[in-house]
Amino acid sequence: MAAAAARRQARLPPEVNRVIYVRNLPFSISSEEMYELFGKYGAIRQIRIGNTKETRGTAYVAYEDIYDAKQAADHLSGFNVQNRYLIVLYYNPTRQNKKSNLKDQEEKLRAMQEKHNVDGEQHAKPQQAKQ
Repeated sequence: MAAAAARRQARLPPEVNRVIYVRNLPFSISSEEMYELFGKYGAIRQIRIGNTKETRGTAYVAYEDIYDAKQAADHLSGFNVQNRYLIVLYYNPTRQNKKSNLKDQEEKLRAMQEKHNVDGEQHAKPQQAKQ
């Protein structure tokens, strides 16, 4: 009991979060296997497993307690599951948002311009009148 109280008093680094992001998961892993693996470290609020082409092999695991999330991240990072080594990171929304790079934004802008029949030049400097 005293060890748990001491653990609660320890100051955590700022990146530690209740939600952890897991990469390099086997595509065939089930929800039950995820709860069994990550549930060893504490009460889980929610697990979201990626199911699209871009998100397969990833998951978000939300713990009830931040200390349980830290313990899971510390112990399961590099853990071998079905011959794949897990990459466990703390969820960071700003890092996730930075992944949409300039090229993707430009492509979205061009698609919207085509959709709305806008060439993107309507705000350019007006040309001088011909004489």
